[in-house]
Amino acid sequence: MMQQPGRLIGLGVGPGDPELITVKALRLLRESPVVAYFVAKGKKGNAFGIIEAHLQDAQTLLPLVYPVTTEALPAPLSYEQVIADFYDTAAEQLAVHLDAGRDVAVICEGDPFFYGSYMYLHDRLAERYDAEVIPGVCSMLGGASVLGAPLVYRNQSLSVLSGVLPHEELKRRLADADAAVIMKLGRNFPKVRQVLQELGLDGRALYVERATMANQKIVPLDDVEPMSSPYFSLIIVPGERWQG
Repeated sequence: MMQQPGRLIGLGVGPGDPELITVKALRLLRESPVVAYFVAKGKKGNAFGIIEAHLQDAQTLLPLVYPVTTEALPAPLSYEQVIADFYDTAAEQLAVHLDAGRDVAVICEGDPFFYGSYMYLHDRLAERYDAEVIPGVCSMLGGASVLGAPLVYRNQSLSVLSGVLPHEELKRRLADADAAVIMKLGRNFPKVRQVLQELGLDGRALYVERATMANQKIVPLDDVEPMSSPYFSLIIVPGERWQG
């Protein structure tokens, strides 16, 4: 009799505050014999920190260690190729457990399908295995809540933009936006702030680092040190307030 394959479970565990994990995600986390998590070399990782207290001794932990994060690579290596190979390898590590009939929960900070690393495993494995995705509170909603900033009123539209976009492209998209969230800041912060200033949006823009985490930091946009803005930071340009 053939072994019934395990389930692949993408678990959104929220933006950082351990209490923002959903009841469903917590149940499936505790029920999963294998718990996989992405982590940088030598780090424990934010997502793992959120769920660590809920783990059982019998569970198998499967760290998926990024070969690179943001550092420059020597030629002829490219970040895209190195990271694609990493996801290929990680998918096959999970497949070993799935083929043996073990469910694997892949924990993902925020939401698995909102800039979540889990999605790259999902793309590689969901056609081969039963896959279930549990949504989580994403970082931009955590950011809006701690900043006390309603995002969009009535018929306004929200643009979610990557700070990696080129200057003119970012400027064009922001100029057209009723409201916006700009993510992936880090070393892109100086460019993003300059674009906001050129559009006259810097007075409306709100900045937060590590929203909902224990080391959360809210700083006026003008006071942010350009080279110290972390990856887990974002800028919100709320929609114009509607006096309803």
